[in-house]
Amino acid sequence: MSPDAVVLEILTRLPAKVVGRFKLVCKEWHNLLSTRNFEKLHSYRSLLPSNQKTLVIHRLIGTVHPIDFTTGEYWPSKPITCPFYSDITCISILSHVDGLLCAWVHDTHKLFLWNSTTTVYKRLSNSTGRGIFVDSTDTVALFKDHLNDYKVMHVIRKSNAFEAHIYSRLLASWTEIPFTAKVDYLDRKFCWSIGTRCGTTFYYTVTQPMIQGENVVIAFDAFSGHVTELQFPPVQTTGVLETNMLTIQYDLYIIVTNGLHNRTLQLWILRQDHWINLFTPPPIPPIPERLWCSITHYMTNGKWFVMSNSQILYEIDTDMRPLQYFHSVNSLNGGVGVVYLETVVAPAI
Repeated sequence: MSPDAVVLEILTRLPAKVVGRFKLVCKEWHNLLSTRNFEKLHSYRSLLPSNQKTLVIHRLIGTVHPIDFTTGEYWPSKPITCPFYSDITCISILSHVDGLLCAWVHDTHKLFLWNSTTTVYKRLSNSTGRGIFVDSTDTVALFKDHLNDYKVMHVIRKSNAFEAHIYSRLLASWTEIPFTAKVDYLDRKFCWSIGTRCGTTFYYTVTQPMIQGENVVIAFDAFSGHVTELQFPPVQTTGVLETNMLTIQYDLYIIVTNGLHNRTLQLWILRQDHWINLFTPPPIPPIPERLWCSITHYMTNGKWFVMSNSQILYEIDTDMRPLQYFHSVNSLNGGVGVVYLETVVAPAI
């Protein structure tokens, strides 16, 4: 093995913050550590329990909490600065992949790609109005394609039609794509979830969370552009309905939180075109409304943890196989919590 290969093997196994400091050693190392190949290899080797972190944001005050992956125990938190502008009042984290966060600044409605570990960010808005996010009508999905290009798909509900664009980190630009969902779901009485990718398809829950109304799952095939409608899990609404989807080992799951004072949580898995209920644990204890509107969920070793933004942790035992997976849920108020990896993935190339 050549000396350069040995150096690469060592550096791709170092924590992201250490890699950042090593970029200052010399120009050659800076160039090496900034390549897409290094970024990809480092991200792959960062998939370790010790690199899982929880970022909790209340308006502009952020704290990062390391987690013991096997027990769910939190270690001492560290503050984090949200960089974007000096005069903003609130941000939310909409989506995340490989340590790269898609952030939304409430004051300006602008979207950003942000690596909170390296503190580097990229504004996605441009002079033509792309990258402007409106919470009541829009949804996004952050994903990585087969070319290792990180992309943001932004779907907008207008008065009479859907409009969709994809931002490419590689091209640093937006491209319009067709998105022809049922026009009934343009109505603002429906709440669209953040998009979740499983295979080549993006899934969205479209719900009426405050009433016993119509709930569906929309599937958008990114290759064909075809939009289909799937049945929603057969859940009886008994209060406020909240949902979030996640992909684990090529399977699509949906978490359903339901109720008002005693919240119930259910986990479903999609099999072909129908949902199978994996378990419904007992209701969690009553949580004040200001907390259960911003709950973060994650799974580890057969246990289901539910954490509020006040850092109260509820633990639910399950009989499931260990999933070895963390996932954050952005609920009605959304974006206060995100579970992510510390990587060197850059918002721009």
